[in-house]
Amino acid sequence: MVPLPALVRLTRVWNLLIIGLTQYCTAGLLIDARTVTDPRLLVLAISTMFIAAGGYSINDYYDIKIDLINKPDRVVVGKVLSRRTVLALHTFFSLTGVLLGSLVWWPIGAVNFASAFLLWWYSNALKRLPFIGNFAVAVLSGLAVIVVNVLYTPFLVTVLIYALFAFFMTIIREIIKDMEDLKGDNTFGCRTLPIVWGIRPTKIFIYFLITLFAVVVVVIHTSITPLPVTFFAGLLVLPMGVLLAWLVRADTRRDFYRLSVFCKLIMLAGIFSMAFI
Repeated sequence: MVPLPALVRLTRVWNLLIIGLTQYCTAGLLIDARTVTDPRLLVLAISTMFIAAGGYSINDYYDIKIDLINKPDRVVVGKVLSRRTVLALHTFFSLTGVLLGSLVWWPIGAVNFASAFLLWWYSNALKRLPFIGNFAVAVLSGLAVIVVNVLYTPFLVTVLIYALFAFFMTIIREIIKDMEDLKGDNTFGCRTLPIVWGIRPTKIFIYFLITLFAVVVVVIHTSITPLPVTFFAGLLVLPMGVLLAWLVRADTRRDFYRLSVFCKLIMLAGIFSMAFI
């Protein structure tokens, strides 16, 4: 029997709920309010959460030694749950996610299979390489938004905008987490951006990513479809400005942890801003 608190910590249940909420808000607020009563949306959201749970499980499975340095108080693999149990949970979560996605529509099942494979590859190898691992996770984050529009057509530019928002915020947060976990990653030979480049050049790269996201949104606003002022003020200008200001001064592990949490809050604000689009 798997202890519930350990399962909650292993699968990051709150993150899973955010994923499900994102997909429901994308469908109900951006596409069509009637979709929220569609059983297919419920199955899609559950399947996506299962895939993510599998990803979190296999990530902790491979990162046990690193996590014992970076966050020893949050480690469950090898302490509460055996490695064999975690591997079995990963397999169960991933297979269930693929099967449920296939029940919705076979392209959804194919997307879930590719996502599960990429999450395993990320945990096994990609996350130890500079930028590639960050990029892979960011792609999956944006894909969780896009896949809703795969189920409910036609394609909408607003959905693309939020997928890009999820992509950029995830890649920024992942790089910030790499700065937070610098000690443990360096001990076990990881080649993340902060280790390869150093903290200062990595910060400059994050400034570039924030600027690039702003440019992309402005181009979409001026060339494709106008966006509400509330989107720019609440989702782009104010929070990104605060993020930049804090990032400039950040130099300790606690600073980077707070920035990581703030990025998650920005992503939550992005979900709720769908009501204004």
